[in-house]
This record gives sequence, C-alpha cells and structure tokens, in this order.
Amino acid sequence: MVRTARIPDAKTIHQLLNHFAKTGLMLSSSLSEIYENIRSFYVFEERGEVVGVVRLQVCWEDLAEIRSLAVAESAGGRGIGRELVEACLAEARQLGLKKVFALTYKPDFFAKLGFSEIEKSELPHKIWRDCIQCPQFPECDEIAVSVEF
Repeated sequence: MVRTARIPDAKTIHQLLNHFAKTGLMLSSSLSEIYENIRSFYVFEERGEVVGVVRLQVCWEDLAEIRSLAVAESAGGRGIGRELVEACLAEARQLGLKKVFALTYKPDFFAKLGFSEIEKSELPHKIWRDCIQCPQFPECDEIAVSVEF
C-alpha cells in the first residue's frame, strides 16, 4: 500500500536510501534531511514494513522532480516502484504542475510510465540548486527523463 511517510518511517527510509547510495545508484541522504523533508516522501508499506520509498520535490511553479526512488531488493519486480511513481505523478497533477522529471540510471523503467529522455540542460533550476553541489558534477552520468501533462 502506498501512503505518505510518517515520522516513525524516517529511519527505515534512511537505511533504504543509503543502502542504494553505497552501490552508487543514488546519492546518500542524512537522517536530518529525511526528517526535514518527510512530508514530501511516499512509502510502500507491506505487512507493516516499509519496502519502498520515493519523494516528490517541487522545484518551480511548473516543475517537480521524482527523487529517492528505492525499493528493497527483496520486494523488487512486483510493481512497487511503479505505484510509488504514480503516486507522485497524481500529486503533481493535483498541484497543477506541468512537468515532472527524474535523473536516473534506469530510463527504461521511466519510459514505461510515459517519461521521455531529455537533455539535462533543459533543467536549469535543478542544475543550479542541487547538481552543482553533487560530487559527480559536472561528469554526472545519470540520464534525465521527463513527462509533461
């Protein structure tokens, strides 16, 4: 079941995200960052356990980013990631946003959800807000994808 994250979920979210950060698939997040942004997270809960997480970050009046998408390896391949992204897209539509993007190593996953590859140069607010602080900048090898409503 997809639901909005709650304070007691923060430590599990932290563990899940940092597990994948250690593999190089995403950047790490501090527990403090997770608490500060807990309202923007969705989790997938199964039998009382959080097995997936995603975050919708509004960047500008017409733009948001899907971030921190992670599904526990034990729960992979069952559509949990899809449900989490769809929750973000539903919220983006409700907020009146026109475009949602993600930076990913798995563009095929996002393509199945209607996203198309774009140039990172189309995302100036993202580049200057977050990317410039990233240790991989400017040689980032993630692929930018977006969907418009």
